[in-house]
Amino acid sequence: MELVYKNLVIRKAVGNDAEQLCVWWNDGRIMAQMGLPNGVGCKPEDVRKSLDENKDKYRHIIELDGKPIGEMNNRDMNGEKGTAEPGIKICDFSEQNKGYGTILLTIFIDALFRYYNYEKVILDTGIKNERAQYVYEKKLGFRHIMTEKNDDPDELGIYEHIVYFEMKKADWLASQNESLDYTHSYSAE
Repeated sequence: MELVYKNLVIRKAVGNDAEQLCVWWNDGRIMAQMGLPNGVGCKPEDVRKSLDENKDKYRHIIELDGKPIGEMNNRDMNGEKGTAEPGIKICDFSEQNKGYGTILLTIFIDALFRYYNYEKVILDTGIKNERAQYVYEKKLGFRHIMTEKNDDPDELGIYEHIVYFEMKKADWLASQNESLDYTHSYSAE
């Protein structure tokens, strides 16, 4: 998948992205929202191998004017056929809080429904991440479906509840009053 909206691109991650991904994944400031405040300790050669062998086929790089600024991914929800669970991280701190996350999620979710035939999208975030909750519910129109007690502490022993939001395909398509002006291209993944 490659999605292009003005100067923003979401493209499939490839082996050459391994070093950049490791820089981000090993940075605890970036990974803290994922419950990994110490980072993950990955090695570029392991990530490169995974990407080259297409084991991480749902990993995407976000570019702004050709420069990597973050990543997106998607996974199929366990046990729920046709349900996607995308994730996003704007890893370049200088590019956060500029509205890119909302734009990128909008076109990514739209493509999941229109081109990849998902019937439902689930988004989740930590209960303390009020900014993400606002975007999911108020800007994108997702419906809060539950808050779950997290029984697994992060690396520092902190427990944080997880908030879940849902959007069904028919609701998404009905809510899109304006045509989203992005281009989509598909390559066998």
